[in-house]
Amino acid sequence: MTATVFDNLTRIVRDDMLKTIRKGSKIYVAADRFSLYAYDALKKQLDGVRDFRFIFTSPTFIDTLDRKAQREFYIPKLERERSLYGTEFEIKLRNEMTQRAVARDCVEWIRRCATFKSNVTDEFMSGFAAVESKIGKHVYMPLNGFTGVGLGCQRGNNVYNLMARLDAPASDQWFQTFNSLWNDHRRLKDVTDAVIDHISSVYQENAPELIYFMTLCNVFNEFLDDISDDVLPNEATGFKQSIIWSKLYDFQRDAVLAIINKLEQFNGCVLADSVGLGKTFSALAVIKYYENRNRSVLVLCPKKLADNWNTYKGNYKNNSIAGDRLRYDVLFHTDLMRERGSSNGIDLSRINWSNYDLVVIDESHNFRNGGDYIGEAQHFQIRQRHLQSGSTRLQQLDRTADRSTHHR
Repeated sequence: MTATVFDNLTRIVRDDMLKTIRKGSKIYVAADRFSLYAYDALKKQLDGVRDFRFIFTSPTFIDTLDRKAQREFYIPKLERERSLYGTEFEIKLRNEMTQRAVARDCVEWIRRCATFKSNVTDEFMSGFAAVESKIGKHVYMPLNGFTGVGLGCQRGNNVYNLMARLDAPASDQWFQTFNSLWNDHRRLKDVTDAVIDHISSVYQENAPELIYFMTLCNVFNEFLDDISDDVLPNEATGFKQSIIWSKLYDFQRDAVLAIINKLEQFNGCVLADSVGLGKTFSALAVIKYYENRNRSVLVLCPKKLADNWNTYKGNYKNNSIAGDRLRYDVLFHTDLMRERGSSNGIDLSRINWSNYDLVVIDESHNFRNGGDYIGEAQHFQIRQRHLQSGSTRLQQLDRTADRSTHHR
């Protein structure tokens, strides 16, 4: 077996390919990624090849995403598709502002002589590049990506990037393996059109509204990916048939759904709308959703706002949502340090703090500087006294807060 080793420092694979790829050559590549800058690095040689076949060794441009699948599976797939425009290590090339011209030439070349297929299975495929020309058959391996880093044009973040070139007859088996796999429709799917569409988007003129929508998508794509049936509000609870829901504006309804989604995922949420945008009504809709699920709700508010919260759960003439029969408890911010006595008509000594599933804190910004109300030293002494006396009230409240939502 004859082999030539490249360290991609002093001996670079791309330089050797410039010699082995001749006019009329056939090139077979199996790799994780394809970058148009790799094409640009070998443009003169690739433009003269007779046939170029590429296999994405991992599912790429394949709609296989299960909405409940782990995101760790999906993010690499997105990165593989985006690498068509250049990987993170080809930023220097992208900054040369030649991407549109390179993309246009690459698309024309693909339409003329290239075919792309993707692995549609979970089976592992190792990467390599095989070149068949009039001077012989050569295989370069291992090849992680047909990119600037893979060809040795950029350094990348690998400690080393060793590759070997095998010549005939040692290379014959690689050609046989590729050819047998290429026609296996069970394992591979043609994605040439998808590759062309993605690369074409680099140089196409786009309407302003499309750019706007793409900007929104990139800003909120993680939020959209996070949405799944497991964390979306359960409409079977009937909360959308409630009176409070009918009184909400569209932006408030969007906020309610987002809050519930955040609560189900992260066990907490902050609603920080400006004054006058109806935070209280949005919070009431969230409360209605959880009460329909038979959850216990605690509202913490300043004493001066107690009448407002008591009205929405009471049988009063001025309660516009009385038909929703809300049943949450209301306590005051300033009474949380007490273990006995009454707060809003509730006996503090008998409260089962751990029974609350949702805690809504109105005017929660008042919580950020507790030392403004009592001295920091006094606050510490009171807390220590509670803990030393064997009281578990604070620990229970802390555990309940882990499942709470904070409304500011």
